[in-house]
Amino acid sequence: MRQLALHYVGKYATTQAKLASYLARKTRERGWEDERPADIAALTEQFTTLGYINDAQFAEARSRAFVRRGFGERRLNEDLRASGIGDADAILAKVHMEESVFRAAENFARRKRIGPFAQEGAPPEKRQKQLNAFLRAGHDFDVAKRFVYAEPNDEISDG
Repeated sequence: MRQLALHYVGKYATTQAKLASYLARKTRERGWEDERPADIAALTEQFTTLGYINDAQFAEARSRAFVRRGFGERRLNEDLRASGIGDADAILAKVHMEESVFRAAENFARRKRIGPFAQEGAPPEKRQKQLNAFLRAGHDFDVAKRFVYAEPNDEISDG
């Protein structure tokens, strides 16, 4: 089981919860032939102690990636929860996201060519779809509205 875990950790950036889930699934699929049950919790804890897994670093890296890709705070929180990141390990990631909310929204608008990054003004139906896309990406309604209802080449400031 240790070899399986080492291979997984070497190949993927992961969390304790993801590694534990992976190992539990593999023991179910392949069967466990030992007289003692597999101690997955001890193995994941050992990997954390050795520094192979660091949930706080994983969360911060996800936060930086989400800002670059233009995703918002709500989307990050959902991702961290799904990855099994606890509140204590997510503090720095959430602080980074709070500081970067405007930049993330700007990156999303640029990537999708919305508002100030569009070639031409959008009709009301398209603006509604753009607003929905912003909200699905995890952005706050007020921030999304500022970008969606901006005209091409408008300057939007953080504030």
